[in-house]
Amino acid sequence: QVQLVESGGGLVQAGGSLRLSCAASGSTSTILSTAWYRQPPGHQREFVASILRGGSTNYADSVEGRFTISRDNAKNTVYLQMDSLKSEDTAVYYCESMGWGGRDYWGQGTQVTVSS
Repeated sequence: QVQLVESGGGLVQAGGSLRLSCAASGSTSTILSTAWYRQPPGHQREFVASILRGGSTNYADSVEGRFTISRDNAKNTVYLQMDSLKSEDTAVYYCESMGWGGRDYWGQGTQVTVSS
């Protein structure tokens, strides 16, 4: 089992920055990839960015060039650096990890609110 805890959300003005953290515990050696998703108010959850065990990254078009996903293996933590934030980035942000055997783990989410 893997447990994920997100942190770092909050209220920020448009154009500002935030860094989200996703700390993993438990069977972290079984994690194959970690991704960030978000769910804006009244909308479905959508993909934001992912990082594979080998380090490859992928981004949604809407955040490419503004967000950066990275990880600190020693801390079992994945980060999402969000720059040049826009009001449309307002959402609950979730961390998700995929493990062996297709196991899927989710955090509880952290709220990001961007004021215009």
